[in-house]
Amino acid sequence: MANSLPDIGDPIPDIALTATDGSPIRPADFGGGKLVIFFYPKDDTPGCTVENQDFSALAPEFASAGVAVLGVSKDPPARHRKFIAKYGLAVQLASDAAEGGLSDALGFWAEKLNYGRAYMGMVRSTVLVDAEGRIARVWRKVKVKGHAAEVLAAAQGA
Repeated sequence: MANSLPDIGDPIPDIALTATDGSPIRPADFGGGKLVIFFYPKDDTPGCTVENQDFSALAPEFASAGVAVLGVSKDPPARHRKFIAKYGLAVQLASDAAEGGLSDALGFWAEKLNYGRAYMGMVRSTVLVDAEGRIARVWRKVKVKGHAAEVLAAAQGA
């Protein structure tokens, strides 16, 4: 799997992230249930705030369906804590700041272009992991509007 990205049916890479309290958190920690991991560029920016609010608003429905939800960016845990407090977010957030982290393994940390300038950044993407720890669905280059509801519908049907 050296040069290929994980795909549907592959196990989710069990790479540790950092929870808001500084402890390690891994996809395997959610074993036995479905897991949605949404990757977003940066806390407290317009699109990322809306995406986190949308997933938070649907948190009870995800929970009723037995689906855990985890938001991931490169922001440090302290910034995540401020972001959660500022907007009253109901989803768990984790930091993927380490080089070679989960976003790298999934191909979501990639070169982006903005006004002709190339830089590395998080490609807004979401992964649905089934109860066996396998990737059930991948959304790449996500548009925020309606995305959380689409993911919920897929998770309820998976």
